[in-house]
Amino acid sequence: MFGAGSAKTGVQMADFEQLLEVGGLKNADAQDQHIVNIVDWLLQYAFEQRASDIHLEPRRDKGKVRFRIDGILHLVYELPDNVMTAMVSRLKILGRMDLAEKRRPQDGRIKTVAPNGNEVELRLSTMPTAFGEKLVMRIFDPEVLLRNFTQLGLVDQDYIHWRAMTLRSHGIVLVTGPTGSGKTTTLYSTLKSLAEETVNVSTIDDPIEMVVDAFNQSQIQPAIDFNFAAGIRTLMRQDPDIIMVGEIRDRETAEMAVQAALTGHLVLSTLHTNDAPTAISRLLDLGIPAHLLKATVNGIMAQRLLRTLCVSCRVEVAPEQQAWQELVQSHQLPMPSKIYQPGGCLECRNTGYSGRQGVYEIMPSASH
Repeated sequence: MFGAGSAKTGVQMADFEQLLEVGGLKNADAQDQHIVNIVDWLLQYAFEQRASDIHLEPRRDKGKVRFRIDGILHLVYELPDNVMTAMVSRLKILGRMDLAEKRRPQDGRIKTVAPNGNEVELRLSTMPTAFGEKLVMRIFDPEVLLRNFTQLGLVDQDYIHWRAMTLRSHGIVLVTGPTGSGKTTTLYSTLKSLAEETVNVSTIDDPIEMVVDAFNQSQIQPAIDFNFAAGIRTLMRQDPDIIMVGEIRDRETAEMAVQAALTGHLVLSTLHTNDAPTAISRLLDLGIPAHLLKATVNGIMAQRLLRTLCVSCRVEVAPEQQAWQELVQSHQLPMPSKIYQPGGCLECRNTGYSGRQGVYEIMPSASH
């Protein structure tokens, strides 16, 4: 377990130990009050620890609870296997999932309130494993999804290029990067800055990760053939100014995005590529002709999230050290006046890091 003493939770850790002992009975049930309290404690502790994901993982004779914080998984607790099963069942009930179905993956959603009063949405996903159902909850906190560009780390020349790309009346702007690199946060924050009373901002998502009053938001429904391409086709008849597409996954979606850009709309979307130039290769592979890409793409931005040092325990080191001089010289950077290294304290769970900040690679279109 990590950092248990660093957070003041609503359910004290000693109480949690007691609840586990009672919940360790062979007939632990999802609706048992002890299980309800443990699940409540788990969610509250995750909010306080700034977790982005909660993993409930069954093992042979126990279950593991892990939080992803600042991109790194941390073991929080180990539970008896029957308590883990009851917790998963409790969360499936809250997420309106089929409690009896344990053989196939399921998805669900929970909307709750964090200790600070904000509405927080949890996206649930179950998957059958060798020792039972594994459940992962992704936490969507509005404080994280809607940030200003300074908080995101998008400043100076990068910010100027990004604003120039997104302030155009038409064209395609793409954000690329692996899962969990902050693409959705960047797009939502950008849309928030563009949304005015004089502009119709419409989004098509899978799923809607946060409801924003300033947007017209829709969610795809594959079961009834309402996919991204169908969503764009419908939005084109809804008099939009700005269209956000959750992800360009296939040729049909890419073609509809290009068509929307050609007919005078600004289209923002994401792609799963490792860097900005690769996005062009990906669109060509999907079958979009090069001349259409040249005519429609305003620019592409790739991003990653890097952990930032904990300000409570960071350690200043002398810039004159040979290792630092070699590092700065090899990257042709100016020698900084101050250099810090990670330390370790209760506030950062002895990792030396607290929070993350974006780093960006921007490739504006030469024709724009």
